[in-house]
Amino acid sequence: MENKNQLFSTETYSKRRSLLKKKIIGSGVLLFLGNQESSINFKDNWYPYRQDSTFLYYFGLNFPGLHALIDLDSGEEIIFGDDLTLDEIVWTGPQPSMAAMSAKVGILDTRPLEKMKAYLSQREVHYLPVYRPEHVVFLTSLLDRSYTEVDLEYSESFIKVVAAQRAVKSPEELLSLHEAASITSQIHLSLMQQAKAGMKEYELASRVRQVAYEQNVNISFQPIVTIDGQILHNHYYGNTLSGGDLLLCDAGAESSHLYAGDMTRTFPVDPAFSTLQKELYDVVHRSHLAAIAALKPGIKFLDLHLLACRVLVEGLVEVGIMKGHPQDAVAAGAHTMFFQCGLGHMMGLDVHDMENFGEAYVGYDDQLKKSTAFGLKSLRLGKALTPGYVVTIEPGIYVIPELIKQHKEKGSYNDFINYPLLEKHADFGGIRIEDDFVITTDGAQLLGTPLASSSDDIESIRKAALS
Repeated sequence: MENKNQLFSTETYSKRRSLLKKKIIGSGVLLFLGNQESSINFKDNWYPYRQDSTFLYYFGLNFPGLHALIDLDSGEEIIFGDDLTLDEIVWTGPQPSMAAMSAKVGILDTRPLEKMKAYLSQREVHYLPVYRPEHVVFLTSLLDRSYTEVDLEYSESFIKVVAAQRAVKSPEELLSLHEAASITSQIHLSLMQQAKAGMKEYELASRVRQVAYEQNVNISFQPIVTIDGQILHNHYYGNTLSGGDLLLCDAGAESSHLYAGDMTRTFPVDPAFSTLQKELYDVVHRSHLAAIAALKPGIKFLDLHLLACRVLVEGLVEVGIMKGHPQDAVAAGAHTMFFQCGLGHMMGLDVHDMENFGEAYVGYDDQLKKSTAFGLKSLRLGKALTPGYVVTIEPGIYVIPELIKQHKEKGSYNDFINYPLLEKHADFGGIRIEDDFVITTDGAQLLGTPLASSSDDIESIRKAALS
């Protein structure tokens, strides 16, 4: 049961739980489900283990077989779990006891798992949305509820308090996020320096993992390493890099405390961009810089997104692929021909922070509801920003042949899209530029080691790598 991550101080976890208890109104028990091992194709062949992020935030222990609770009436804080048996130690080696590990995060009351149901009997139990099937099954037995009841009867007030607390990152969390972003920056620089025609995408995808593992950390999500950058979440790695291709890499590392990094760079397989590649890359870069310059407390992320969209359209009008007034084009949704997703998202212990709670509770609030319109429905974050929030900024241009065909046949956006020119470049692919920022009291600060993002700087790296 040796912890698989670095821990913050005992005081950090105790303070987090204390603040949570002060913010929660009501009685009963707050239940924190820890993740279990999950088998791939037979029982002992497991997927890589990762603890639930809210459990990590309040209880810190990154190993399976644990659940925890906070009793709002008595003030008790308990971790339920079992010490390893001798048969298990044969396979794992000696491990610290439950009591010893729990004491490191300020929990002095540990109990066997079999005692948990009796403790919760006849109590009001508050839990967060359940996102793993085994947790649904576990709660049906633990709480004597049906599957439907377990799925629907999570505590909205519990979600809101936890989401508000986890959203504002402390100085020690920011150090960990800076670590994650710096390793992520190393990953992307390594790919820029090593990619060349004739390589397979999977060779570079393996390098993503290698750089992370060399720092004794894991990746924060399944990387995207592709010459088909127009496919937003593309995890196919079988293509061969050729001259004239653009390679899009969206990848991140976890820190030693399991906080996430998330960056994207797009660069030519050749030493330099083609004329059109450079024109469109510079359009995305201009949008990226405009959104970064506008980052500050109080601004709605929705407004940042729309600003980035207008700057994208301005550039596409200059190139000739779009036409008309940029503001009118964005109001009509014509920009979604090229930018179908959102400008960014919250980040922390999850790369899409707290997405398991639901975007309505994390990216939006009672004053701002999420749009259902194409493009805007994919904007994970819309609400006003607060100091301590960590967000990504990731505008892009994605030329999707199927989307062009559909909208041309329907006659959509004829006032804004130069279809004859766009159809000539229907196989262009995609471009995305992404960096991570913390909102400060008067603006925003880049997280991690700065990495080249302008077309000129990227070409300098590529020319040096291929010379």
